[in-house]
Amino acid sequence: MRKFNVTSAARLRVHGRRAVRALNGSFSFDVSEFFATLWLMIRWAGLGGVVGILAGIASAIFLFSLTWATQTRLANSALLFLLPLVGGIIGWVYQRYGGTAARGTNLVIEEVNSNRARIPLRMAPLVLLGTILTHLFGGSAGREGTAVQMGASLADTLRRALGLHGENRRLLIMAGISGGFGAVFGTPLAGFVFGMEVQRVGRIRYEGIVPCFAAACLGDLTARALGATHTHHAPLAAVPIDLWLLVKVLIAGICFGLTSVLFVELTHAIKHLLGKLIKPIPLRLVLGGCAVIGLVLLFNTQAYLGLSEGLIEQSLTTGDLPTFAFLLKLIFTAVTLGSGFIGGEVTPLFVMGAALGHTLGVPLGIDPFWLAGIGFAAVFAGASNTPLACALMGVELFGSGSALYIALACVTAYLASGHRGIYVAQRIDTPKNKRAVIQPEDSLEIATKRRRREYVPE
Repeated sequence: MRKFNVTSAARLRVHGRRAVRALNGSFSFDVSEFFATLWLMIRWAGLGGVVGILAGIASAIFLFSLTWATQTRLANSALLFLLPLVGGIIGWVYQRYGGTAARGTNLVIEEVNSNRARIPLRMAPLVLLGTILTHLFGGSAGREGTAVQMGASLADTLRRALGLHGENRRLLIMAGISGGFGAVFGTPLAGFVFGMEVQRVGRIRYEGIVPCFAAACLGDLTARALGATHTHHAPLAAVPIDLWLLVKVLIAGICFGLTSVLFVELTHAIKHLLGKLIKPIPLRLVLGGCAVIGLVLLFNTQAYLGLSEGLIEQSLTTGDLPTFAFLLKLIFTAVTLGSGFIGGEVTPLFVMGAALGHTLGVPLGIDPFWLAGIGFAAVFAGASNTPLACALMGVELFGSGSALYIALACVTAYLASGHRGIYVAQRIDTPKNKRAVIQPEDSLEIATKRRRREYVPE
């Protein structure tokens, strides 16, 4: 009986091992791989969450400060005449203390791609102070650049404290981008995708999917918990699929893309011209401040200063705005940012898109208020080369009733804008057309120089 038990046990063990091997061969399930993946998810969700909380706190402080600056400027219109003086101070501070931080969002994007230089902690307070001063004294600028730079700067500082390097650093910076973007606009889904999409034209970096998602969600939650508020828009009407309407939105999308081209080219042209003619950086901002004052006096309005969010509401609700309001906002913003003032481009691009959409509505035979909501997201998509993030933002802000049309306009604007954008450090992974003279790892800056035959290989 004892011999039988021993033999039976041995046979059972043999059959058990064969059964396990058969199951492994059939299902290809590796337990160790599963738990390794689970651990990575938990680890990066935690790290991304911490980055998101830091970005959310910074964004809340920024939003409170920005609201104060905007209200103060509106109550004291004479502050505009101090813009040249303040511009000179901002230029001197950045020239004296900015270092690599003066490259702004382009430094952040370049570091995700190259992973070489340090993103200094001083970038966060510098960009916060510079943006608030720009808005307080009447510059036409946005806010996303500030949030992204603060988020990335804090993320890289956390990375140094934790002793992380290599690919870990890249992922934390991406999380900082997502956390800042999601928190400042109250759009965590768009922030989540933006952090993975913005570094390269034509490629999403899925390796950052966990930290970017965690950072965007917790960044938004943190900012809201601290009392930060965001502008709410009425949902766009639920519009069924209609072939003729799709064609009209396609035409509008081309116009949105060309508008982003005009903004990018004018901003870069002003920056390039001033860089050649005026060497002292503070003097460029003094001149830019004088130009903004000149524009206000010429058109007899301050409606295009600061964020100009009132123009968005007029485009979406009342329609009480000039036909070429989009073009005036474009010029005011290009002069402000091209001369070196600090701030983002996104909210001005929202204004341009909404105003242009409203203007195009009548000739295209589309509800102007509905097309204004489409244009809100599409012009930004063309200028930033992030069509997926912009489509998601449009859905988050305006509901899913017109999601197909929002996506169509964003993709069309993205293609129509060509190989140019507000972030010149973006690398071109997949060219938008085969006729473009693009080499592997070219940035938009290099692509522009190739187009103008100014590029000289190092």
